[in-house]
Amino acid sequence: MLTIRVIPCLDMAGGRVVKGIKFKDLKDAGCPVEMARNYYQEGADEITFLDVRASAESREIMLQVVEKVARVIFVPLTVGGGLRSIEDMRRVLRSGADKVALSTSAVEDPELLKKGALVFGSQCLVLSIDAERKGNGWIVTSHGGRKKTDLDVISWAQQGERMGAGEILLNSLDRDGTRAGYDLELLREVGRNVNIPVIASGGAGTLEQIGEAVLRGGADAVLLASLLHYRQLTISQIKSYLRDKGVAVRC
Repeated sequence: MLTIRVIPCLDMAGGRVVKGIKFKDLKDAGCPVEMARNYYQEGADEITFLDVRASAESREIMLQVVEKVARVIFVPLTVGGGLRSIEDMRRVLRSGADKVALSTSAVEDPELLKKGALVFGSQCLVLSIDAERKGNGWIVTSHGGRKKTDLDVISWAQQGERMGAGEILLNSLDRDGTRAGYDLELLREVGRNVNIPVIASGGAGTLEQIGEAVLRGGADAVLLASLLHYRQLTISQIKSYLRDKGVAVRC
């Protein structure tokens, strides 16, 4: 049985970790290097670093911060935000990242997924999807949730897999930062329609909700931010709870 990963997410803006609700009203949450080091020491399986304003502000990701974070952790590091080309991905990977996450750039140029997979391998490529509910389904948003597209989330996830993405980071924009629980229906529908791992993101508020993302939503990993940043829960508590529910987790 594959183990379920617990992944702290460092949403970045202006060189600091920030957290808001639905990508709005961002508030300072701390120093990325210190927080990454602490999460690694507490047992994080991976760490994800997302520059949430890079695409919206049409600028490159902050490589110096990536380098500093990579020096203090020894678990896989995923970096996303503002990556528009193979060279952007190469610079991030050379700075110490193990994976790159593409969102807006993949929407604007789906061929970038295929090129990235050919150059670096699917194991390095994460398709990040910010999903917003529309009617009985979900649409893909871009630019940090600021722009709506005509893309259907399920179809886009399938296309991403065909183009070479190795996993999907699935964020419910409707639930992001609300602590109302993950969108289990969204998780189930995407999971049923792809054959690559799906990381649940957006809405975690309690241990029970985290467990539901795995046991009812079928998630292969859970991404968390504010719950960990503000110390409502610890990684140890989350893993202990999942273990008690019969979920395989790493020590």
